Order: sequence, then C-alpha cells, then structure tokens
Amino acid sequence: MISLAGFGFLLVCVFGGYIAAGGKLDIILTALPFEFAIIGGAAIGTLVMANSVAGLKHVGAGFGKLLKGSKYTRQDYMDLLSLLYWLVRLAQTKGPMALEPHIEKPEESAAFNKFPRIAADHHAVALICDYLRMVGMNADDPHQIEDVMARELKKIKDEEMHPSHAMQSMADALPALGIVAAVMGVIKTMASINEPPAVLGRMIGGALVGTFLGVLLAYGLMGPFAARLKGVVEEESKFFEVIRAVLVAHLHGNAPQVAVETGRKMVPSEHMPSFQELEESLQGLQIA
Repeated sequence: MISLAGFGFLLVCVFGGYIAAGGKLDIILTALPFEFAIIGGAAIGTLVMANSVAGLKHVGAGFGKLLKGSKYTRQDYMDLLSLLYWLVRLAQTKGPMALEPHIEKPEESAAFNKFPRIAADHHAVALICDYLRMVGMNADDPHQIEDVMARELKKIKDEEMHPSHAMQSMADALPALGIVAAVMGVIKTMASINEPPAVLGRMIGGALVGTFLGVLLAYGLMGPFAARLKGVVEEESKFFEVIRAVLVAHLHGNAPQVAVETGRKMVPSEHMPSFQELEESLQGLQIA
C-alpha cells in the first residue's frame, strides 16, 4: 500500500502547491472528468489492443502484486531452506529413489506438509519436484541441470515482467494522449473564437488540463507503478534462485549443510537469516 500512499502525497504536493500559489481549482475540476475520460479511455484502449486476454488478466494481477509487495517473507526463506536441507540430506543418505514418495505426491508428503506456505506455492513445489525427479532419472550432470534451471527461471521471470512492461508502455503513451485531449480542447475553443476573452481563457485552461493530466498520470502514477512491480518481480525471483542454488550445489557433491548455505547467500539481504539462525532451525528439523 506504500505505492498508494506515495501517490496521495504526490497529489497533495502538486495541488497544494498550485493552490498556495493562488491557482483556482474550478477550471481543473470542471474539465477533469472529460479529460480523464478521453485520456483514460484511450490508454485502456491501447492496452487492450496491445495485449491478449491472458495478458490483460496478468496485468490485472500485477496491480494487486505491486500493492501487496513481495509475497515471500523471512520465515518463507527459512522454511524453504529447511525443506531443501531435508530433501537433499535424504537423497544423499538413502539415494535419489528415497525422494520418490515426496516428489511424486508432494501434497501427501510429510516434508512438504510441515511447511504449508511452501506447499501452497505451486511454482516452488513444481520446480523442486521436477528437478529432483530429473536427478532420479540419472540426469545428474550439475552443469546441465543448472543450465536448464537457469533457462526456465528466465522464462518465468520474463512472463512475470509482462505486466510491468505493459504499464511502462502505457506510461510512455499517456503524455501523447494528454496532448490529443489538449488539441481537442483547442479545437473546441477555436469554434467559439467570437466569445469574450474571459470565456476563451477558461476554455483554453480546460484544454491544458489534458496535457497536465497526461503528464501527471504518466510520470506520477503509471511509471512508478511499473518500476515498483518490476522490483517486486525481481525480489520474488530470488526465491526460485535459492532453489536452484541448493539443488546445483547438492549435485556438485556438497554436503547438505554446504548446499543450504549456498542457497542462504542468495536470499535478499532484508530477508536473509543469519548462519546461526539457520543452523538452529536445521537442528530442530524433525520430519517423520
């Protein structure tokens, strides 16, 4: 919600400064609904033209994501590292085939069920199970697995970036759409050129509201929203990078503790547990 709070502060500063300088709001308020209908409608139209139905749904979900922020917390990273530690330890001590009951039916696995937030994350569970399944199929070349995982994670990240790119494209178009609205206002004014100067002044002022609104929405709303969503996607992608780091380190023959420590280093700094915190969590890990 910090994005909305920032936008609210922006509006207070813009309009507060305008009023403090002696500006009159009546012209802006009178023209605003019509200019907003022109600019907003045109922006939505361009968005629909440039995207598929699935892409539009993805953009809608992107608005919710940028308002909520990253869904992964410090505890989620602790749970993920603990789960991966247990799985790679089992694979190292009893062989890859011992993982089969857990990766074939993760919803029934005691390991996954101990961490319900991880178990509820479809993408994370699928990533873990798919690549542990590949190891069980003798695809145990760590360089090959790392390359395949890197390409899949890039694909996922590119798909999640689509709403951000769509928002940025809209932000780029809004100033020009504001000019369109302003030009239409000037055309309307020219049709009333015989009116007194006071009337013409209000009409020209109303037309300029279009330029003002287009620039404000572009650089004060959609541009920052696109940047915020990009940051959220990049932060969430680190969660999957942790999975890749642990599994690849395991395939290179590292001990489970070393593999998990490799993954811990990939956790974003604000969520990264200390070495001692993770060690205590792993020592208390008991799964039937």
